[in-house]
Amino acid sequence: MATTLADLIFIPAPVIGHIKSTIEIAKLLVNRDQRISITVLIINSPSGSRPASAMATYIQSLANNSMDRIRFTQLPQDQILPNRDPKAPMTFVNDFINSHCKYVRNVVADMMSQPGSGRLAGFVIDMLCTGMIDVANEFNVPTYVYFTSNAAYLGFQFYIQMICDDHNQDVIELSNSDGELQVPSFVNPVPVKVFPSGFDTKEGLDYVLLTSRKMREAKAIMVNTFLELETHAIGSLSSESNVPVVYPVGPIINLDGGAGENSENDVVSWLDDQPPSSVVFLCFGSLGNFEEVQVKEIAHALERTGHRFLWSLRRPPSPEQTSRAPGDYEDPGAVLPEGFLQRTAGIGKVIGWAPQVAVLAHEAIGGFVSHCGWNSVLESLWFGVPLATWPIYAEQQMNAFEMVVELGLAVEIKLDYKKDLFNPDSDIVTGEEIEKGIRQLMDDKEVRAKMKEIGRKSRATVKEGGSSYASVGRIIEDFISNISSS
Repeated sequence: MATTLADLIFIPAPVIGHIKSTIEIAKLLVNRDQRISITVLIINSPSGSRPASAMATYIQSLANNSMDRIRFTQLPQDQILPNRDPKAPMTFVNDFINSHCKYVRNVVADMMSQPGSGRLAGFVIDMLCTGMIDVANEFNVPTYVYFTSNAAYLGFQFYIQMICDDHNQDVIELSNSDGELQVPSFVNPVPVKVFPSGFDTKEGLDYVLLTSRKMREAKAIMVNTFLELETHAIGSLSSESNVPVVYPVGPIINLDGGAGENSENDVVSWLDDQPPSSVVFLCFGSLGNFEEVQVKEIAHALERTGHRFLWSLRRPPSPEQTSRAPGDYEDPGAVLPEGFLQRTAGIGKVIGWAPQVAVLAHEAIGGFVSHCGWNSVLESLWFGVPLATWPIYAEQQMNAFEMVVELGLAVEIKLDYKKDLFNPDSDIVTGEEIEKGIRQLMDDKEVRAKMKEIGRKSRATVKEGGSSYASVGRIIEDFISNISSS
C-alpha cells in the first residue's frame, strides 16, 4: 500500500536570501522524511528590481536541478503593480505579495483536484508573507511561518505589538527618544538606537503590527536559529501562552553559495597564498554599498591597520535606477584614495561581488566585517569566523546588538548605523572607528575562541542527537498529524 504524501505549500518572499534559506529548509524536510512532498510557489520580484535578475538565475538553476519531492511553480504577476512610494516601502512590499493571493488560491485548488495528489498538510510561509494565512484558512489547513531571522528579534516584534495593542504604548515617540526598552527575549535592555528602520514611522510600525498579529494566528513558527545560541530568547518565546509553538531548526545555510565560477576561483586562489587566519573580509550583503566619502574612510582604515584584507566593494545604484541594487565597479580605483591599490597590492584584494560562503570557509580568513544580515551571521558562526558589526538596514542593528552585547560573539564597529535603501544619505563612520574595530576583530582572542566553540555547536545541533535535529523531527510529526487526523 502506497504511503500517502503530506503535501506542503511553501511561499517564500521574493528576496534572494529568503528564497535560498526557504529552499534549504525544504530540502532538509524531504530528505528527512519520505512522507513529505513540497510545492514551492515562487513570487517573482517586481520587474526592474534588483533581485529580479539574481532570482531569475537562481530559479532557473533550481528548475534545471530536479529535486525529489520538491516542485517549483512560478506565480503569475499582475500587469499593474501596487503604487511604489519611497516613503512607504513596506506597504508596497505587503501589497505586492498580497496581490498574489488569488494566484496561490488557483494553483492550490488545481493541485488538490489532480488525481493521485497527496493530502494538503499546510502552508509554510515566509515571515513577510503573512497575508497568505487567510488563503490557507480557505483550504482549512494550518499555516506555519518560516522566520528567516533570529528568535530574539521575533520576540521583539511580538513585544512591540503587545505594548501597542494591550498597553497603548506610543512606539513612534519611543523610537525617536534616546531610551532603552526591557524586552523579554533579550537579557539586556535594548537601546532604542538599535530598533530597526521604520519603527519611528506610522507606515513602518503599522506593517510590523500587522505582520505580528497575523503570525500569532500560525500553528507554529520555525526559526532559523538553534537552542545553544539563543537559549534565553527561545525560552522566553516558549513561556508566552499567546505565541505559537516555536521550533528552532537552524542553522539553515545554503553552503553551495551559488557563486560565479571564474570570480570564485580567482578569489580562492588569492586566499590560498595567504597565511591562516590573517585576512579580514569586508562584505555588506546583496544590497550593501557606500558613497565615495565612506569608501575612502574604509580604505584609510585598512591601510593603517596593515592587516591583509579582502574587500567586496559595490557601486551604489544610480538615482535613475528603479532598483536599489548595487553593481560592480569597472575601475574601483576611481573611488579609492589615490595610489591605494598600488600601496596595498601585496596584502589586499578589492573585488566586486563576493562568493561569501567560499570565502568564510577558507582558513586564511581571520575576521569578517559584516552588515549582520542573519544569513551572514549564521554563515560566520558555522565557520567560526569572528564578526565586526556594521549593520545597515532592516533588523540588522538588532542582530548586531545581540551578537556584541547579548552573546559576546562579535566586536563593534557600529551598532546603530542606518542607511535607508531609498535615501542614500547617512552618517559617516570615521576611519578611526573602523580601524579600531578591525584591530579588535583581529586581535581579540576571547571572541575568537567563543566563535570557534559556537561554530562546533552549530554543526553539532543539526546532526542526529542535536537539538535542531530533534526540533525538525517534531515539526515533521506535526505536519504528518495534519493529514492523519483529517
